[in-house]
Amino acid sequence: MTIRIMQLPLGPLQTNCYILACTTTRQAAVIDPAWDGLAIAREVEKQGWTVSHILLTHTHFDHVGGLAELKERTGVMVYAHPDALPMLARAADSAQMWGIAVETPLPPDQLLQEGDVIEIGELRAHVLFTPGHAPGHVCFYLPEHSILFDGDVLFQGSIGRTDLPGGNFDLLTKSIREKLMTLPDETTVLSGHGPRTTIGQERRANPFLN
Repeated sequence: MTIRIMQLPLGPLQTNCYILACTTTRQAAVIDPAWDGLAIAREVEKQGWTVSHILLTHTHFDHVGGLAELKERTGVMVYAHPDALPMLARAADSAQMWGIAVETPLPPDQLLQEGDVIEIGELRAHVLFTPGHAPGHVCFYLPEHSILFDGDVLFQGSIGRTDLPGGNFDLLTKSIREKLMTLPDETTVLSGHGPRTTIGQERRANPFLN
C-alpha cells in the first residue's frame, strides 16, 4: 500500500485539512491547510514525511487559514486554479468579517487546469474543475485508489453552499452531475467538512441529487 491519508479538522469552522502521503517515497501533499500551518507541518514531520505540495481545492478563508504559515515553514509550491486567485487575495478581509484573523497568503506558485495530473511520489492526483461553490474550485481524484478530495462540492447528505460570494447553484449542480456522478460508486469522497462518504451513497440517498 503506497498511500496514507490523515484528516485534520482545524480552525473555528472545523475545516478538514488532509495530508496525502506516498509511503514509498515519504512525500506528502497538504490539501487545504485550513488553520495552524505550523501544527500541520509538525504532524507531517512526526510521521517522518516531507511536505512536497500544497494543494487548494478553493480559497475560502477557512480553507487557507494556515497557508501562509505552512508555506513559510516548508517553502514548497502552492497549487490553485487561476479563478481562485481574487478570493485568495481577499481571504484575510473575508475572515475579518467573521471576526477571525487570518494571515494574508501569497499567490500560488502553480496554476491548475482541468486534466492536470499532480505527482506526489508514486501517487497521481487528477485535477477536476468543479466551480459552483466558489470560483476556481477544483477536486483532486486518485483513480487508482478510488479517492476524491472534493473540497466543498459534495458532502454526506448535502452539497456545498452557493449563497456566498461567487456561488452559483446551477453551476454547482452541473459540476456534481458531470464531474462527480460520472465516477465509480465505490469512490470515497473526502470533503472539506464532516465525515467521508462515497459516490454511490450520495447517488442513492443525497436529497439534493434526487
